[in-house]
Parts: sequence; C-alpha cells; structure tokens
Amino acid sequence: MTKLFRITALFLLVCATVSAQKKITVEEIFTGAFRTKGMDELASMKNTNQYTVLNFDRAARSMTIDLYDFATLKKVSTLIDTKSHKELQSIDSYSFDESEKKILIATQSNQIFRHSFTADFYLYDIAGKQLSKILEQVQEPTFSPDGTKIAYAKANNLFVYDIASKTSTNVTTDGKKNSVINGITDWVYEEEFAFVRAFDWSADSKKIAYIRFDESSVPDFTMTVFHKDLYPKEETFKYPKAGEKNSLVTLHLYDVSAKSNKDVKLGNYSDFYIARLKWTKDANTLSVQVLNRHQDNLDLIFVDGNSGAAKIVLNEKDKAYVDVTDNLTFLKDNSFIWTSEKDGFNHIYVYDKNGKLKNQVTKGNWEVTAYYGFDEKNKTVFYQSVENGSINRDVYSIGLDGKNKKRLSSQVGTNTATTFSPNFDLYINSFTSATEPASYTLRDSKTGKEVQAISDNKALLEKVKAYNLPAKEFLTIKTEKGVELNAWMIKPKDFDASEKYPVFMYQYSGPGSQEVANNWLDANDYWFMMLSQQGYITVCVDGRGTGFKGAAFKKITQKDLGKLEVEDQIDAAKVIGNYPYVDKTRIGIFGWSYGGFMSSNCILKGADVFKMAIAVAPVTNWRFYDSVYTERYLQTPQENAAGYDENSPINHVDKLKGKYLLIHGSADDNVHVQNTMQMVEALVQANKQFEWAIYPDKNHGIYGGKTRIQLFDKMTNFILQNL
Repeated sequence: MTKLFRITALFLLVCATVSAQKKITVEEIFTGAFRTKGMDELASMKNTNQYTVLNFDRAARSMTIDLYDFATLKKVSTLIDTKSHKELQSIDSYSFDESEKKILIATQSNQIFRHSFTADFYLYDIAGKQLSKILEQVQEPTFSPDGTKIAYAKANNLFVYDIASKTSTNVTTDGKKNSVINGITDWVYEEEFAFVRAFDWSADSKKIAYIRFDESSVPDFTMTVFHKDLYPKEETFKYPKAGEKNSLVTLHLYDVSAKSNKDVKLGNYSDFYIARLKWTKDANTLSVQVLNRHQDNLDLIFVDGNSGAAKIVLNEKDKAYVDVTDNLTFLKDNSFIWTSEKDGFNHIYVYDKNGKLKNQVTKGNWEVTAYYGFDEKNKTVFYQSVENGSINRDVYSIGLDGKNKKRLSSQVGTNTATTFSPNFDLYINSFTSATEPASYTLRDSKTGKEVQAISDNKALLEKVKAYNLPAKEFLTIKTEKGVELNAWMIKPKDFDASEKYPVFMYQYSGPGSQEVANNWLDANDYWFMMLSQQGYITVCVDGRGTGFKGAAFKKITQKDLGKLEVEDQIDAAKVIGNYPYVDKTRIGIFGWSYGGFMSSNCILKGADVFKMAIAVAPVTNWRFYDSVYTERYLQTPQENAAGYDENSPINHVDKLKGKYLLIHGSADDNVHVQNTMQMVEALVQANKQFEWAIYPDKNHGIYGGKTRIQLFDKMTNFILQNL
C-alpha cells in the first residue's frame, strides 16, 4: 500500500509539473490566444458631456454609432444602425459636423500607405434619420465649421462639396499622379511627418488653406507586385532618398465665395518643408510650421488670410534637429501652448498671440511624453510624463501658470489618459505594467480618484497562470565606458544560477524610441517567454539615442547614426556575458526595421561577441532610405558621406563570422527590399554563408494569413539551431 501511494504521488507530481509548465506556441501567439481586451474606441462630443462608440453586433451583423453619458458610462441612444440602412453595409470611421447634428460616415475603405486611404462617404442627418451617399473613393473629407460644406481630395485635386445643392466645385485642377498633389501629403510627408490632410478650414468657413506638392522632379521608385497573376505588375511612386530632390511645396489660400486661389509667399526659403498648417482662433490668421531641410530650424509663421502676408512669430533652433508635434494649441485670445526640448527636456510652454514667451509651464530633468489638452475654464493643462522614472508614465494636471501640479495617477507602471470628457471633469485612465495587463477606469480629473471601473484583463491574467511565465526583470546595465542603460531580462522559470545559459538580445534602438518600458506583454514578449521555456535568457537594452531621458541622451548619435547605438549593444553584451550564469559564447541578437539595421551591424562589428543575428526588414545602406528621416539625423550623403557609409552594414560584410538570417517583404514601400537584395549581393561577393527569406507582396509589417506564424517559426528554428 505504501508503494502504491508513492507511485501515485510521483504520478501526480509529474502531472502537476507538466501542467505548471504549459508550453507557449507561436501559433497561439499570432492567432490571438493572449490578446488583451481593450476598450472600445471613444469619440468625445464637443457640445455635450457625452461620447460615441462604434459598436458591432455579431448576431445581427450590424454596426451602430451609440451615444453614451460620460458621468455614468451608460448608453443614451443609438444615433444610427446599419440594419436600418441596407445601402450602408459597414462603418469604417465617422466624424461629426460642429453642431453635431450631421455625421460623415466612411465605408468601403481602401488603404494606400501607412495612414492614407480612400473611401465612399455617406452623410447622415441625425434628427431626420436621412442617409445619402455623397462621395465615392475620396480622401480626407472635412466639414466646414459652419457645417454647410465639405472639403475633400480626389485624384490629387481638392474640391468643395456644397451640402444644400449637392454639388462639388474644384479648388484645384492641376493634380496628376506622380506629378502634382493638392491638399494631400506625398509619401515621405505621410511617413515621416505623420499626416495626410494638408488642408484646413478657417474658423469662419470662408477660406481653405492647402499645401501643393510638385513631385515631378522626385525620383520614381518601382516595386514589382506578383500576386497570382501570369505577369507581375509594377507599382511606381515618388520616393525621395537621402540627398535626392524632394517635392517642391507651396502654400495657397482658397476663397470659397469668390472661388479664387491666392499664392502665399512664406519667406526666403529655398529647400524646406511645410510640416504643419492650422488656422488659429482668429479666422483671418493661419499658422504654418516651416522646417529647413536639415530640420534644425523651425519657424512658426502667422499668415494673414486676406493679404497672404507672412510673419515669423516663433523660432526654434537645435544643434541636432527640432521635433514636429501636433501639440500646438490656440487659446481664446490666440495665445498658444507649445512643446519644446529647448531646455534639454521636452516641456510645455505658453506664448502670447505675438509669439512672446509668457511662461514655461512644466520644468525639470524629465520629459513630458504626451500633451492631452487645456481646460480653458480652470486654466489647467493635462499631460503625461516620466517624472517617476523613464520606464514609467503618469498623468498630471498643472495650472497654466506652472503652479498646482498634481499627479493624477497612482499606480506604478504606464498610465495613459485615453479620453477626457468635453468639460475636462472626467477622464478614462488606462493602466498597465509588466505584471498587469491593461485595465480601464473612469477618474475625476481634479483629484485622480477612481469614479468607476470600466474593464480589465483579469481573465487573461488567470489564463496565463497555466503557463507559469517568468517575470520581466528591470535593471540598469553600466558599460565599460561608464554609460548607464535601461534594460529588462527574462529568465527561464526554472532558472538555476549555477548553470550557463545562452542569451538572445532584442532591441529597436531608433532615435527617440523605447523598448524598455513598464507595460504589459506584446506578441514579441510572449515569443521571448516561449524561448525562456526552451532554456534561453532574453535581454533588451535601450542604448544611447533612445528616448525619454533628455535631449542630450537622445541626440548624441547625430551625424553618426548607428555608431554609438551599436557600441552600446556590443558593450552591453560583454557585460551580460560576464554574468556567472551566462554562456558568453552563445549570445545572439534580433531586430526589425531599425532594429534589423542594428542587429546586422552587431553581428558584423561585434563578430567576436555575437554568435548569431536575425535582421527583419533592415536598412542596410542609409543612402537607400528616405530624405526626411535620414537627413534629420545624418544630414545629406553629399555633406556627411562618412556618417552614411561607416555605419551602413553593407560596407562591413567582410567581418561576418557568425550565423546570420536576413528577412524582407518584397512589397515594403518603406524600407525597400533593395536593401536586402544589395546586402545579399555584397555577402555573396564576400563569399559569406548566410540564410535569407523573402516574403512576396508583403509590406514592412510582413503579415497576412499564416505569414507571421511561418516567419516566427522560421526564426525560432534558426535560434534553436544556431544559439
């Protein structure tokens, strides 16, 4: 009987151990098994203390735009239901006019690039419940402030649709593919300045300001698209590589009633960017942000809407570059809020209507990471910062005079104010940390106190318990050069300090980026957890050039992009290799995009440190990348050839010793597959052995169908075989 008990106990112990070590699979990761539950996307109303949500009823196969009360989070009414309008099969996005009595609804959307798309648009009258299709496959339709008209772009031209007469009027007529674009940004503006709509209505609805892009002299880039056709097709678009010609941009004012255009002379600029345009509270004053090509000089210009006269009201200079943001906020008297790194850290400032500094609102050796808005009634600014550590985020309020600063969030991790009520009395806080998936609460914006819990991910937290996942440990690594770097480490759950473990390093490392942050796991993290179950330690290090530790730390890489960043990864690997539980002969590194550029450089310049590397969609030669991004950090190749060539992996292929896997999507419109093709040729001619994979018709994200599963299985196998 004793023997039987021992056998039974042993069997139960084995079963419990197996159960406690449930294995993560790549298929689980990329089919949503660990997906966090988010909140429905909210759109705050402006005239009432309410918000709307786009809801989908799976059973009825219908979509609704529903109205909710901010104070109670209870549904007030349904504004529109697609089941009552058979012609409207789906709702992709929507916007209200200023009176919030009409809704512009997008459907049948077709993606163009990262942010841009065309769609069919319906106009819905809420009170009359009347729906009418008004526009087909257009871009960026925008109500006039008086709600009588809609400006939009189609086929590179700008138009005005009159709601009453149901007719459109051309603002421009010279738009032509790969030649002239009116009111919509070109590829490089969309990608690097992150905006598409290059037009704006004046507050009195009398004028439209817009940017015209003459891209006729910009070199063409052509991609082959294979699909399953007998003959591949070619897609050609304008793509200015570093040092090549950019679009010539000009600013214009359109008078709606006179139907006339006026050219605006901004000043004596020769090679420049119009990075933002926005009408002020004064209906006759337009604000324009102009950057020089080096992006180290930004002028905020006010343009008179009648005469077109332009004057500089604020100038920002930087030894490296000036960041462009969407934080410019005009107050009722046309004074304005502005964010800047001019004191060495990103902070909030307020200027009078003539551009004279009134006050620096936030101060300290920490960064403002998000500007949320201004409560005019209480003269209060809301923002997010890293005041409590660069890996954490907290929500704050502060007076416009810089007094009465309050920390509204209380938990240590990443706090984000996702939405404020229109009267700024309430806000929804998202909280996440390395140990807690996202939870959402309604909070009082004066005190930060919780008013109501909205949703959480306790079910996910319970689910992952079965996998007995290891912790993500945060640490600081000090290199032999004395540089202190933020890092995290994931060890096997059954970690034994007397053993020697291989280390797999992950990083992105791009300017101003951050990977070492106190938030919940993403798909990559689950993959690293999966690797930990197979005996690997994963380490992530944010080197110099990354963000949220001040301008000096971020901009130290200027004109030598990739030099110090690579040194920091190599030096960090050396420190990690000296940990008693690490096998220093088995250290690998992985990265995607900028991270792939970095991992490529590390296996080459750190050939004696790294045993293997995986590079996905990497830049291999900075001369191949776009003008705006690359020149921001390196200036032009004509001015700084050494900065380009000494830090481009393609020029160091002769140093390869370890195992190298190179991956790219053939339809990558961002980092072109040309980077990988020329890297492959360089490696071949250097007689170096390596592995590579091309994913047909996949863009920079390399996804679709089972693509991600196959890709991560491939990378997993490469690690198991070579590390």
